[in-house]
Amino acid sequence: MYTATTRAIEVTVRPQYLPDQSDPEKSQFVWAYRVRIENKGNETVQLRSRHWKITDGLGRLQEVRGPGVVGKTPKLRPGDAFEYTSGTPLATPSGIMGGTYQMVSESGENFDIEIPTFSLDMPSTERRLN
Repeated sequence: MYTATTRAIEVTVRPQYLPDQSDPEKSQFVWAYRVRIENKGNETVQLRSRHWKITDGLGRLQEVRGPGVVGKTPKLRPGDAFEYTSGTPLATPSGIMGGTYQMVSESGENFDIEIPTFSLDMPSTERRLN
């Protein structure tokens, strides 16, 4: 589990390797990640967009930008949380991901919050099987 807090908004990520969707012989490795965004502050905020930086085990960087997350732009009142699951493929058995969510406050202020950088690693038990 990986956690980062920006302006009292806590982002927690739990990555999981998906062996049933991966094919190491074809250099296809797939992970799911569960994200929880919790507003521990006292102002209502809304997630507007995302910016991910995904780096594979060979150092190749892919950047992904887009509106919302999983088709939603959740509004979080104080104490609210939003969770979603997504995934990413890599051509290597390891990598890292991180980035930012672009938020807007109720007063109209735009700001970024950190998505903690997290590790994507094929479990060593899977490596031995292949």
